Amino acid sequence: MSTTSSYLDRLLEPFVGVFPPEVAAKVSDLRADDAMQARIDYLADRANEGLLTADERGEYEAYLHAIDVISILQAKARSQQRKLA
Repeated sequence: MSTTSSYLDRLLEPFVGVFPPEVAAKVSDLRADDAMQARIDYLADRANEGLLTADERGEYEAYLHAIDVISILQAKARSQQRKLA
């Protein structure tokens, strides 16, 4: 786990700890809608091909940061669900 992920993990721990079971379940199941996923995939393809503009790079990096936070929230929500089961 990277240092940033480790800090995010610690920062989010108390937040997720107060999720009621139904909220934990909804967070666990969150997915990007089709249009959002298509945009992320498009930007990822352009990044892999070295074709991102500066604006696209900023947009793509923002999505990657958001995905990191959401992924940690989801992992914690799943862990909480297992504890409550």
